[in-house]
Amino acid sequence: MIDIKDLRENPDKYRNDAKLKNMTVDIDAILELDAQRLKAQQEFERARSEQNQASAIIGKEKDPAKKQEAIARVAPLRDAVKQWDEKAKTLEAQLTPMLWTIPQPPDAEVPVGSDASGNVVAYKWGEPRKFEFAPKSHIELGEKLGLLDFERGVRLAGSRSYFLKGLGAELHNAVMRLALDMMTREHGFSAMIVPVMVRESAMRGTGFFPAGREQAYRVGEVNEEGEDLRFLTGTAEVSLTAFHMDEVLNEADLPKKYTAVSTCFRREAGAAGKDTAGLYRVHQFDKCEQVVICKNDVEESKRLHKEMLGYSESLLQRLNLPYSVIACCTGDIGVKNAAMFDVETWMPSREQKGNPESGYGETHSASRLYEFQSRRLNLRYKDKEGKIRFCHTLNNTVVASPRIFIPMIEKYQNADGSVTVPEVLRQYLGGRERIES
Repeated sequence: MIDIKDLRENPDKYRNDAKLKNMTVDIDAILELDAQRLKAQQEFERARSEQNQASAIIGKEKDPAKKQEAIARVAPLRDAVKQWDEKAKTLEAQLTPMLWTIPQPPDAEVPVGSDASGNVVAYKWGEPRKFEFAPKSHIELGEKLGLLDFERGVRLAGSRSYFLKGLGAELHNAVMRLALDMMTREHGFSAMIVPVMVRESAMRGTGFFPAGREQAYRVGEVNEEGEDLRFLTGTAEVSLTAFHMDEVLNEADLPKKYTAVSTCFRREAGAAGKDTAGLYRVHQFDKCEQVVICKNDVEESKRLHKEMLGYSESLLQRLNLPYSVIACCTGDIGVKNAAMFDVETWMPSREQKGNPESGYGETHSASRLYEFQSRRLNLRYKDKEGKIRFCHTLNNTVVASPRIFIPMIEKYQNADGSVTVPEVLRQYLGGRERIES
């Protein structure tokens, strides 16, 4: 959620920034409703003040006639207080959902573009492998080596479902253990086991609702206020960021650094016909996520954003997987982000003939959000001067599986159909160096 005071003072900024994000928001209607709410609040406070003054006179007045006059004045003031209070609350209830739709302004350095086609490659690491044989896809490799079973997955759970079997499951666990070990033992993040089923307030507070609501699975009933009680999360970001909602932290305890491996659920609404085969776009997966809650300092947020992106790059470098870092444009960073970098890892089976860039697919996403989530979550801290301020929040993928299987087993395949286990993962697989049929 944005700062309503800043909206009043700089409405054109929010009009233009919504256009940059390719979103339609009626700023004029929001400001008009806000003005009505402010007037109702002022009238409520004026009527209440007069009511209190009249009530004080009643208590002190000795003259029966004057006391009766004061009593006669109180009744209409009491009605006015009630009416203006109800009016202000009604307008507040109408205004708040509209404020939730206003996107976070993009930072000035974010490339301008209407959609993902406007994204910019910031830099690359590693060289794609040149095969001396016709490489197979992860689907062929996984099924032949007994790592994956799509047929039974679909039969059991529907489209975009799968089983990981045997060494496929072990490889999945190895990648997650590497990610968690790296984040906790090397970078000082606190490990968490988080709820994957949360209230609507957590989804709304972290900015996944109202935009993005169509991507979430609802698993709860509707309460008396008409709110859905439970949703399955698409990332541990929701629970990790909302962990301190409605709290006031101390600046000395910041930044808070959390990491979690959790099962994630996404409906992939709007993705009909896209990547229907294989592991690229599935409904259920596991992800190791990193979240940082820090003080209200833009430069610190930018520094932490770079550090968090570096942790993801470090994991890919240890796996020796070539990747590109993408500066996402204004039309692709979503409602809640001030800036976002995607990491796209080289996946041989996605490469189209004559177009080497087509072989890269998204595996990570790193975002900085400034106050946007904290305002919605009422997540604050007390600074050194004793002032209460909203925190800044950031998040980034450490690794997501089984999508990471695509670049991993495709790059490490051998001519005989076997797959070499990346050296960094062998410690989690009992020293195994190769997966064979």
